[in-house]
Amino acid sequence: MKKLKMHSANGVEENTRRILDLFPSCVTETIDDSGNIKTSIDFDQLRQELTDFIVEGPEERYHLNWPGKREALLAANAPIAKTLRPHSVDSVDFDKTQNLFIQGDNLDALKLLQETFLGKVKMIYIDPPYNTGNDYIYNDNFTGDSDDFLKKSNQKDAEGNRLTANTAANGRFHSDWLTMIYPRLRLAKSLLREDGVILISIDDNEQHNIRKICDELFGSSAFVGVFPWRARTAKADVPYGVSNDVEWVVAYGGPRFLAGRAGERKYFQSDDHQERWRLQDLTKNTTKDERPNSYFTMINPRNGEEFPAGETRTWSVTTETFPDYYKNGKIVFPGDYEFLNIRRPAFRVFESEDKQKALRKYGSEDVKMSVSTFLPESDVGRTEHGTKEIRELFGSPVFSYPKPVSLIQFFIENCSDSDAVIMDFFAGSGTTAQAVFQQNAKDGGNRRFILIQLPEVLNENNSAQKAAADFCKDQNRPLNISEVTKERIRRAGKKTLSGQCHKDWDKDIGFRVLEIDTSNMADVYYAPDAINSTSLDLFVDNIKPDRTPEDLLFQVMLDWGVDLALPIAKLSIQGKDVLFVDGNALAACFDASGSIDEAFVKELAKQQPLRVVFRDAGFKDSAVKINVEQIFKLLSPATEVKHI
Repeated sequence: MKKLKMHSANGVEENTRRILDLFPSCVTETIDDSGNIKTSIDFDQLRQELTDFIVEGPEERYHLNWPGKREALLAANAPIAKTLRPHSVDSVDFDKTQNLFIQGDNLDALKLLQETFLGKVKMIYIDPPYNTGNDYIYNDNFTGDSDDFLKKSNQKDAEGNRLTANTAANGRFHSDWLTMIYPRLRLAKSLLREDGVILISIDDNEQHNIRKICDELFGSSAFVGVFPWRARTAKADVPYGVSNDVEWVVAYGGPRFLAGRAGERKYFQSDDHQERWRLQDLTKNTTKDERPNSYFTMINPRNGEEFPAGETRTWSVTTETFPDYYKNGKIVFPGDYEFLNIRRPAFRVFESEDKQKALRKYGSEDVKMSVSTFLPESDVGRTEHGTKEIRELFGSPVFSYPKPVSLIQFFIENCSDSDAVIMDFFAGSGTTAQAVFQQNAKDGGNRRFILIQLPEVLNENNSAQKAAADFCKDQNRPLNISEVTKERIRRAGKKTLSGQCHKDWDKDIGFRVLEIDTSNMADVYYAPDAINSTSLDLFVDNIKPDRTPEDLLFQVMLDWGVDLALPIAKLSIQGKDVLFVDGNALAACFDASGSIDEAFVKELAKQQPLRVVFRDAGFKDSAVKINVEQIFKLLSPATEVKHI
């Protein structure tokens, strides 16, 4: 019977045969003996990927580098012995919701989610700290020798979270920010589906660097676009009269990523005898000198009406091809259809042609309207709209400069399918959760979200945080940002339900709250060789005394890669509590009374779970523990058996 490892995966063992696919950061440019630039493998970087200590040996090459990059890579790959503990009281519809809210450091959370959500997330949207010199960023510098030193030097807060103010006076202004964001994006990449997309809100301070990092991690071919977003209209009172009113959303997608608004199929028209069709512009952005055969006056054969070509925008057909196109019904003139309000001739494109074109180009027949990088304010809103939304929910501006729901909802609508997993690991004000609710209510989708937020302590003396701190005090809650975020999601869900909802939406406005904590397992679990005869009792009961069976269950689910939102039921078998996840996906008996015997094991095996886990301290004797696997092989051969 195998023992669960109960810690996050180590990311250093990879297949070198697929270096380009697995490690795009290891592909670089070098100069050969002839002085020509060529694509090469960065073996120094590759060695760093495949080892668990810092490798020296830099070589002059084209790549992004900064002080702390190797430490950032080490931080991404290092395993952690932590877990997620459920908080059902703090949750909404804990037993049936598909949504997750994780409270804690997002670097830890991303590591813990590797087994469960590997390659399953369709869309990631994040709004990380912009590195303006005033905001706080996560500081993942592990060089300190003790927690006391980290706390005394303000690298950790009272809760043990690593935080630092990255002011302009800091000599590593960009380096600290890059070291923070790099391992998080690296871990996020592995969670994306093959057709997934990551969208990163950023301003001018680090937009250039986020592009370079994403080129390295995702590959430059995965670049989708940069969407300028006008965050404000009133000019800021800044030196030299330059008001930076535009922020950016940088998008990178997998090889099968296809953006487009699926609901736009309604733009197809149809008549009694033809398949569905749409209209397309019949002109082309070419001059009469470039395409002289397309520079002519098109005449409507039905009534003789003339339509001359423009000198700088000719027809996309020629004088020779026009008759055949018209004969085959591919060209529509004004007046041909009463319901069409057109002033010039247009192409008629049939739905089957669009599907064939999409299949050739994207490997899918899904027909969608393309998305422009131009984001109209009427579609995506501005920061002031986000602030208004917060005021409507709370009555006060408990969050500063929140993104408007319409901005994130725009990307959800255009970049995700109806049952997609949407992740935001810089959850902030929780706008992404409300955007998921509203898009589901609009189109009947059943998308689910995973939000991660650090419980950053609120400063009552900070004017920007005072409203949030006052709210927490009024509600008798801990003074941290994640408390306000959770309440925003609760209120946003109720607000969404009060409006018009699509009949196909399952109306899931709940979320399971999971908190990052130290492992449920005592230190001896990870180093059994270190025990001596005086501590054998600890080895028998190797679980921390303050942990519940539900705590243990979620760590087992993480270790086994079982979806953390699956329904959980508790059944009594021969007087012992057994937790069942999603019916028979997983059965867990954490009884520690030392009374589990073969009769109980046989009764449990009759349930035929796909996986089963026991607690060492629960077995009556070593003979029962040895026989467990044989009993399951006989009564439920498909069951995978493990113990903690």
